[in-house]
Amino acid sequence: MSAEPATGTTTGRLAWTLWTPLLALAVLAASWGRHPDTAVSAVLGVVLIGAVLAAVHHAEVVAHRVGEPFGSLVLAVAVTVIEVALIVTLMVTTDKDTSALARDTVFAAVMITLNGIVGLALVVGALRHHLATFNPEGTGSALGTVVALAGLTLVLPSFTTGAPGPRFTGEQLAFAAVASALLYGMFVFTQTVQHRDFFLPVALGPDGRPHRPGPVDADGDGHADPPSARAALVSLGLLIVALVAVVGLAKVESPAIEDAVAALGFPASFVGVVIALLVLLPESIAAVRAAARDDAQISLNLAYGSAMASIGLTIPAIAVASIWLDGPLTLGLDPTQSVLLLLTVGVSILTVVPGRAKPLNGGVHLVLLAAYLFLAVNP
Repeated sequence: MSAEPATGTTTGRLAWTLWTPLLALAVLAASWGRHPDTAVSAVLGVVLIGAVLAAVHHAEVVAHRVGEPFGSLVLAVAVTVIEVALIVTLMVTTDKDTSALARDTVFAAVMITLNGIVGLALVVGALRHHLATFNPEGTGSALGTVVALAGLTLVLPSFTTGAPGPRFTGEQLAFAAVASALLYGMFVFTQTVQHRDFFLPVALGPDGRPHRPGPVDADGDGHADPPSARAALVSLGLLIVALVAVVGLAKVESPAIEDAVAALGFPASFVGVVIALLVLLPESIAAVRAAARDDAQISLNLAYGSAMASIGLTIPAIAVASIWLDGPLTLGLDPTQSVLLLLTVGVSILTVVPGRAKPLNGGVHLVLLAAYLFLAVNP
């Protein structure tokens, strides 16, 4: 964050961040269940972008108040909870085949976070500060948990034989749900209690290499004083409002997005990618801002935490929802998706191990994201 007070005390900024989430929620209420025309869809798109920017501001206010690594969890968990609600809502309300919706949404979130957010943050941080430095012990733990979650829930269903196709049986899905929730809970405990210092921004020694581990001096980093508890609570409430508006407006906009995707000749499944990009936009902006401040650790906390929450919260929720949902639930990745995930895991390990990254490292991740998006359009 910049030296400007995190609470946004300037009149214009305060007014903008206060009324934008409320306006977005009001627009969502007025447009819910409707099919807006092109002109109205354009207006909704502008309101949607404003809600995203407001969500970023309020997330940073809350994060500044609670400190790291708790701050990185705020936006990741908030977005993921609403993402789960969106998936379940679409599966319940639509007449289309949604058997692979959870898989496609989760996989899109994993690829966007592990390659898009990580890649962009590392490029920005390394270009501005020569190297993007972070703690490999904490970041490696986060990456390892993401890999385990993705393997158990997205890869394994393609190799089990209890149910036809890339699907779990009821018992296997229950095990995957419990294992996912357990892994996520273990990581959160490690990040916030047992080894919190592994997830704090690191300080550089005289040789330019990061200490093990060492939080940056919070009093000398040029940040504004932490906001008051009241201001943080207000921002927390407005953050939730903004995120609800973001996801809701994305759903309202989905018919227009579907029409645009069809007009471009893209597969219908690409709509899920577009919505995932919109939902993850607040985290992306927050991660890039942190990297620009030379807080690459916060950027990686956001990215890996978002990927982990997307799997660790979504799969248990879908497992519970599947009790009353009709139709099969396809979780296993297809061969192309499996190869992209394997490449992402290998590159991510090589990125994390040194504890510092060059622009090249971020560029490689962005190329993998581009490959995923290209193959989503041209499977």
